[in-house]
Amino acid sequence: MKRSSQLLLALFFSLIFVTTSGFTVVGHRGDPSKYPEETIQSDDSAFNSGADYVELDLHLSSDGVLVVSHDDDLFRVTHTHAIVSQNTWQTLSQLTYDNGEHVLSLDQLFSHYQKRPSAKFILETKVDHSIDPSYQLEDEIAQTIKKYHMESRVMIHSFSAASLFHLRALMPNAYLILLVGSLKRINFSNLPQVNAVNVSSDVIQDHPWLIHWLHILDKQVYVWAEMDESPELWHWLINKNVDGVVTNYPATGFKYKLAKEGTSKYDIHRSGIYFGKSKTPIMMNPYVRIKQHKYIYPGQRLNVMYGVRAHNQLYYQVANQTFISAEFVNLDLTERDIAPYQDKQIIAKPQKQVPIYRFPDNQSKTKQNLPANTLFKIANFNGSPKSMWLYTKLGWVKAQDILFYGFFDKESWQSYRQLPRISRYNNLALTAYLPHTAPATKTTPELIKATIQIIK
Repeated sequence: MKRSSQLLLALFFSLIFVTTSGFTVVGHRGDPSKYPEETIQSDDSAFNSGADYVELDLHLSSDGVLVVSHDDDLFRVTHTHAIVSQNTWQTLSQLTYDNGEHVLSLDQLFSHYQKRPSAKFILETKVDHSIDPSYQLEDEIAQTIKKYHMESRVMIHSFSAASLFHLRALMPNAYLILLVGSLKRINFSNLPQVNAVNVSSDVIQDHPWLIHWLHILDKQVYVWAEMDESPELWHWLINKNVDGVVTNYPATGFKYKLAKEGTSKYDIHRSGIYFGKSKTPIMMNPYVRIKQHKYIYPGQRLNVMYGVRAHNQLYYQVANQTFISAEFVNLDLTERDIAPYQDKQIIAKPQKQVPIYRFPDNQSKTKQNLPANTLFKIANFNGSPKSMWLYTKLGWVKAQDILFYGFFDKESWQSYRQLPRISRYNNLALTAYLPHTAPATKTTPELIKATIQIIK
């Protein structure tokens, strides 16, 4: 074979690899855009959204218990100032997140997922050995992994090379990843001890040769960034030959993984519900989109079998030859979550542009904004309690961007106060301002400023 033909053939196969191979999706602290980070609910959501691994952080309590938390001070997530390293596990375990879950220990986490072999984790050691010269954290991690036989289901990463070196001695076959935010952190004293490097996306952008160089050294490359779901960032990232992505949006990561693998259909097998106010048609085939003149009705429960991507849109298969647009089926909200809001109207927050989206997805943002000073009916709900989406006649908007209008009677307040903390939005218009000559839908900016009140 001529050399030119060989080069063309090699290029062809390399293109096949780049376009058909996927990458590992890691949910950063679970699924934090939907549920409180590093809770079971958040972890389950990440796995259900397609994450291969969930990344979690570990600190030691004052009495030597491994506590799952990113921060040493738990105020940000529990609204209570409690320093993990200065409190006993008995004290810390009483603290709760907005979804009602208690702070977790690594023992509790492993016990919960022990019989679910598809649940895998990346553990980060939060330790500074210049302050704490002991290796109690690493010793406890190794002991707990062995106790629950999680060796094949756990990877460990850290900014501390010393931490990883110690873990290598304790667990010679462990999969270890060095976290780096600077090229200076990658050197030949660190690399032989680890299996992979988890690199900031900024470093990759500044040094595009780094991925290829690390692969030559037989090291896998994971990338972390403040993933904002922008298509530009994701398209740039997946066109690099990375082995894994650590993201705050595991569902988006899974979508791009499927695209890179060339996959269009995948298993879901979860129950859902249609919260729309009117019936919506189903179809026989999302690729041809032939309507069946059959419908899904408000409040109808559905068994979502598969997800299918067609025409750059996600559809759910809910029965044999029965498909519906995924925007109309909710997998995470319950009737209780939406009860106080479902008969209310919404209005854009004063002096705020409220983007309209084609689907309940950050990547589907349009160039339109919700008109100011105008009331809209809520026609459907999607998302999760922490990150709710609302459907209007103009499209989808985020609940955090609007004011809920109509919380004026005793029944509304009672329903609202019964919500769990995670579902309780505080952006409520508390004072009626419509003129007596209703049904008007508009008012003046001056009147809105004078009458709208927002709970702080």
